[in-house]
Amino acid sequence: MLIKNIQAIQRPYMRTEFAPNRIFNHIVDLFALARDKGCMTHAPAPSLDQVFMALADPTRRAILAMLLEDDMAVTDVAHPFDMSLAAISKHLGILAGAGLISQEKRGRVKWCKLEPDALREASIWMQAFGQFEAVNLDAFERFLAQELQTPVPDA
Repeated sequence: MLIKNIQAIQRPYMRTEFAPNRIFNHIVDLFALARDKGCMTHAPAPSLDQVFMALADPTRRAILAMLLEDDMAVTDVAHPFDMSLAAISKHLGILAGAGLISQEKRGRVKWCKLEPDALREASIWMQAFGQFEAVNLDAFERFLAQELQTPVPDA
């Protein structure tokens, strides 16, 4: 009996109410409850690299153009393309990862929706380059033709 009391004093965390595994399980339960209540729904914003990588593929740009009109089921998105449903799902996953679309399941059907504010940061970044005037290639071509026709004086 004395040995049991000494062990209980030396290792109080081994008692049932203080056991580390019970504390860990309790913390996990709290996180699951917070997630289910919607307290942990904020995800990190996608980076510009992800957005531009998603826009680099012509199939994904075509999917975004289709979603401009209305929300669509994944099968409807896949219909005009000559590729498997799995390939379209990968494209949709990349678009969703970049924050350009959102997906939600309604019954047995997965729907895709264009996120209206998704391109805002990329648009702001690109507008920084709008301060430079576009090069007028026709005027530049005329300038070069004129310069090439003019003889260079010998020095």
